[in-house]
Amino acid sequence: MPITIDEFDRFDADESEPTNAERVLRFLVRNRENAYRATEIAAATEVAENSIHPTLNRLEKRDLVRHKEPYWAIGDLDHVREAFVFQSTAAFLDEELGAESREEWLTAAETKDGEDA
Repeated sequence: MPITIDEFDRFDADESEPTNAERVLRFLVRNRENAYRATEIAAATEVAENSIHPTLNRLEKRDLVRHKEPYWAIGDLDHVREAFVFQSTAAFLDEELGAESREEWLTAAETKDGEDA
């Protein structure tokens, strides 16, 4: 259902909603004794079927899941734990100190480069 532009401008997405990657990882950790087809993971996690393969591929590139066609399973649990700790720490710091701004970083780098010249 569409919303008006005014509603859109005021809209604040629920940031506590887990990402597709978080849903997939949580499911696979809870069910680490099994491997699943992508469609089974999509159904269990309510991740859209057209989003599940890109999500799984990104997780595989980060060594968070393992893949043997056509099955997917959780990766090394220590590595998964480290990723969740990092994400949790980054979210906490963003909440406490404010999110980092790429533009501020670039401006600071340009200023620093200008001072060194």
